[in-house]
Amino acid sequence: MGADSRTPRRADRNRRKKKGRLALGSIALATMALAGVWLLALWLTDPGQDGARQPADGGQPAADQAAAVMKPEPEPEPEPAKRTIVDFRMLDLDSGWFRYEDGVVMVTGDGGVTWREAGPDWTMPADDASPEDAPDGLPAEGGAGADGSDGTGREAGTSGEEVEDRTVEAAPDGQAAFRTALREIEAAYLDFDPSLPIVIDGRRIAAKRVQPLSGRIGWALADEGEGLDRPLLVSVDGGHTWHQEITAEVRAAIEAERERRRLRAEEAALYDVPQEVMKPGPGWILLPNETYPGDVILVRRGEPGEVEWQGKTYTLRPYKTGYFTYLPIPRSTKPGVYTIGDAELTVKAKTFDTQYLTVTEEMEAMRRNTERIAEDQKKIDEARSHSAATFLFDSPFLKPIEGRLSTPYGYTRYINGKLSSTHNAIDLAAPQGTPIAATNDGVVALADDLYLTGLTIYIDHGMGLFSQYAHLSELHVSTGDTVKKGDIIGLVGSTGFSTGPHLHFTFWAHNTPVNPDLFFGTTPFRW
Repeated sequence: MGADSRTPRRADRNRRKKKGRLALGSIALATMALAGVWLLALWLTDPGQDGARQPADGGQPAADQAAAVMKPEPEPEPEPAKRTIVDFRMLDLDSGWFRYEDGVVMVTGDGGVTWREAGPDWTMPADDASPEDAPDGLPAEGGAGADGSDGTGREAGTSGEEVEDRTVEAAPDGQAAFRTALREIEAAYLDFDPSLPIVIDGRRIAAKRVQPLSGRIGWALADEGEGLDRPLLVSVDGGHTWHQEITAEVRAAIEAERERRRLRAEEAALYDVPQEVMKPGPGWILLPNETYPGDVILVRRGEPGEVEWQGKTYTLRPYKTGYFTYLPIPRSTKPGVYTIGDAELTVKAKTFDTQYLTVTEEMEAMRRNTERIAEDQKKIDEARSHSAATFLFDSPFLKPIEGRLSTPYGYTRYINGKLSSTHNAIDLAAPQGTPIAATNDGVVALADDLYLTGLTIYIDHGMGLFSQYAHLSELHVSTGDTVKKGDIIGLVGSTGFSTGPHLHFTFWAHNTPVNPDLFFGTTPFRW
């Protein structure tokens, strides 16, 4: 084929190649345009802090990353210097202090739960005022600040337990004697061994000082070389285990000891010489330990128990920190020495006088109505079978009236020449209508008209002790009434088997009549 025939075909191929190249160029230009639009949009939606575009992955620009790598790390803040506690003292279960080596003193008023820096008026307690000797609620002498506080924000002598102040006022020899008694009692009840090793997290700890405080509560200051974050330690089990924090368990133990101290202080106020009565352990105390037939004694023990006496069993009932029962001494008790627990009771001989009465035949016939007398006795026995399981009084007993003693306690009585009975009461003659006062606080167990004793009242004073008032002309109380010492409960009369206006008065201890003269102006706790 000739050259002229190839020329059109070659020109056609060239045209097709040119068109292809133009198409590829257009596609490239379109791609570049789209990429530019995308980059512009990215720049507009993700500017940096200074207006420069941030990388799409959120990181820093390469230059900034390089600068960050070159930037030195900041030096760590130096830890504050650890302060060393050099001394401490707990003044009672609530308040105490500790001192840093720089002289700063911290105080607590909540038993070590929180501490704060002492105020400017705070003064260091005197060295001779041993904290473990100070009764709870009575600050150690010399321990109060110049502003009258104990350094914890409380007024000196107030720890929420004002009973000590009341018992101090009740103490016959005043505050100093009561303080001494309480210190001796608390020292006796201290059950803490400071020689036991202190172990924290299985490691034995050396202590600068150990302070037994009260009962089984004690504190210690660990040596600074032990490295404890909390070097002030507390034990609530006599020094066997120790705690760095006031946990709920520790707080409960402290509160229990606080309650025991309160009860000890309240009970101590009941006695003339409390430190001789309130001794730890199961020992027995007899108040008094010498007595007479027809009398009654009060038995105290540090633990529950029973007393076997004259063929009967008497259960000791809890009160304050002891266990008590009345022990009547029947008139039939022979003189001698008797063993009560680990104590000895001496019963001395006593003779009782004889009284002769002459009454009308009508009155003498009253005593022969045994059926009516038996009915009344059932009422009396029922009334005296229920007694409060605690002492209902807290002050001395008073004589119900000021009358002439016409018949003493314990007389052997003959009526119309015949042996009648033993007069287990006192008769106080007084004008008809004389007001009669309750001998002490209690609950009226019976107020009724009885055949032999006429209008009669029995008052329960707790623990099996009842007072009896007979032959009244009027009753001013009813069965179940609560009475206070001195309340007017009735009027003198001559109802029942009586020869004239008088008050027949006595006490019954566990249904045994006992000498009322023992009670007037005192309490069984001071016998």
